[in-house]
Amino acid sequence: MKIIAFVGLPLSGKSTASSVAREMGIPVVVMGDVVREEVEKRGLPLTDENAGKVANELRKMEGMDAIAKRCIKRIREKNADVIVVDGIRGLAEVDRFKKTFGDDFVLVAIECPLELRFERLKNRQRDDDLSIRTVEDLKRRDEREIAWGMLDAMNKANLTVENTSDLDDFKEKIREILRAFTKGVEAEVEVKVNPTEDIEKVKKAVENLFPGIELKYSKERSTLRGKTDNLEKFRELLRMQRILDTARTELRKGWKGNESTVFINKQAATVSRINFAEENTVLSPIVVTFRAYGVSFEKFIDWLTPETRNGKPIKEVNLWEE
Repeated sequence: MKIIAFVGLPLSGKSTASSVAREMGIPVVVMGDVVREEVEKRGLPLTDENAGKVANELRKMEGMDAIAKRCIKRIREKNADVIVVDGIRGLAEVDRFKKTFGDDFVLVAIECPLELRFERLKNRQRDDDLSIRTVEDLKRRDEREIAWGMLDAMNKANLTVENTSDLDDFKEKIREILRAFTKGVEAEVEVKVNPTEDIEKVKKAVENLFPGIELKYSKERSTLRGKTDNLEKFRELLRMQRILDTARTELRKGWKGNESTVFINKQAATVSRINFAEENTVLSPIVVTFRAYGVSFEKFIDWLTPETRNGKPIKEVNLWEE
């Protein structure tokens, strides 16, 4: 079991990092939930003042690692290979987790300037944020957490991430960190929507190959983009259409490192067919970049497009079998 914990001052991006983990199917234990549940248990309104008061009382009665100790059971109950912990507040918590999980505990610090964190407060709607109305309010909250040993904990981090650019860039930084500890596959899809095309029809064409993919439209670039880890339909279509050899050739042609990019005919996809195309085709293809983590890309190719005899797979590969 690998424990990836995020530490950072309030509003630095810990919750966003945790949301990325959830999107990747990684279970998350939120340390702040322990405090919020205790506040509710005592029948108090969930405010920043009450949360801070209860957190201080728990640490005073049970030690500075009180909340970490309460989280250990929750972590073990997840029973997963990789678990994310959101909300380290001090060095005593780091020490408790290291003592419990040893080298399987990895601490990631998230850094973000005060002014930018305050600006982001406007986009977050959480009850215990309501008392923070000015930069001075946020400074006081920082000081409370620094008193718990926050900066000492951040200085002990194995990795540090700066959250000073846009949201998509920060999320990708977090994905890269989490991928280093997880096994998985994904397809990143990008497709241009031409002026004569209907966005919904293009979206449906992509969904025919990758059901459940969440696509976002960029008006500026006239493109749909999205990622998915569900490759089963695509894999099934390759077998149904008996085009494994062609697909294998295309994957190898675009293979670089742990990924490969292929181009798929948009019109064929509208009827759930996979026809490989050239990058500069007139109506623009569906651009699909496949990636594999925690497994060699050679094995990924064998899993997605095994060698065949008379159009049928010679041997199906279990991607995660050692």
